[in-house]
Amino acid sequence: MIIADMLPTDSTEGAVRLTDWGLIRAQGADAASFLHGQLTQDVLHLPEGTARLAGYCSAKGRLLASFVVWRGGADEILLACSADLLAQTLKRLSMFVLRAKCKLSDASADLALWGVAGASAPAAMGLPASAAWTVLRTPALSADKQAGTTAIRLPDACGVARWLWVQPAQSAAPAPTALDMEAWRWLEVCSGVARIQAATVEQFVPQMVNLELVGGVNFQKGCYPGQEVVARSQYRGTLKRRSLRYESSAALGAGQEVFDPADPGQPAGQVVLAAGSSSGRYTALVEVKLGAASSALHLSSAEGPVLEPADLPYPLPNLEAEAT
Repeated sequence: MIIADMLPTDSTEGAVRLTDWGLIRAQGADAASFLHGQLTQDVLHLPEGTARLAGYCSAKGRLLASFVVWRGGADEILLACSADLLAQTLKRLSMFVLRAKCKLSDASADLALWGVAGASAPAAMGLPASAAWTVLRTPALSADKQAGTTAIRLPDACGVARWLWVQPAQSAAPAPTALDMEAWRWLEVCSGVARIQAATVEQFVPQMVNLELVGGVNFQKGCYPGQEVVARSQYRGTLKRRSLRYESSAALGAGQEVFDPADPGQPAGQVVLAAGSSSGRYTALVEVKLGAASSALHLSSAEGPVLEPADLPYPLPNLEAEAT
């Protein structure tokens, strides 16, 4: 049985500092073209005022990191990712800059990332109505917002509006109401958009976490590390795993294995992204074998806590067809 979207008991109105996110800055005349050759997204033709998702893969097509990417200004690209991956990702990307006119740096000390959610946020923060992945900057925001502020409209999650808010690190909280971090993470899971963390590095081809279904893979762009593997998974029917959402009364965390009692000797998948709430419920995106997608899954072992299927906000391809 698929259970409907369930919000935690915590309030989903307000703002929270995203301490588990970090920010990479790429500057220079070749910043866009360099990243275009490294990521799964078309960065070269990234429109001003638009953010996109992207993945960074190993040569084997496994995700080393995932990003929200947007233009920060002339010859500047900003990439938001998990903070626990920033240093190693920055180091690896820097190895391939070579003669390109592109300087990569950690911008986390200069710019703070906040999650903003709730129906009251637009009026309270001077946010005009906008479509998902729209990027708004001062002075397009209300006049009292500090220079250097950016608001990125994220897709709604469980019916709740969300923004990624980027502002100078020394600035005060962007909203008067504090949002609980786990409430934000719950909404992040509900959105169905995976975020690669240290616990899940090199575990997934992009399609395993539905990255292409949420616009994070461009199949018309040129080559990038792992591109052949990603393309083969897409066009040759080799994909046998997807990410689905589940809920449980047991604590869930990224990297935990899940099991199918019909095949207890090996894991059926693992948790990609998880969140809890004060109600005692947990929700997670879980990457699973398609053959086990319709089974009752259990956490940590075939006898472990049961995971209950929950809705995703977007349709999945025919799972039975992909599993064959």
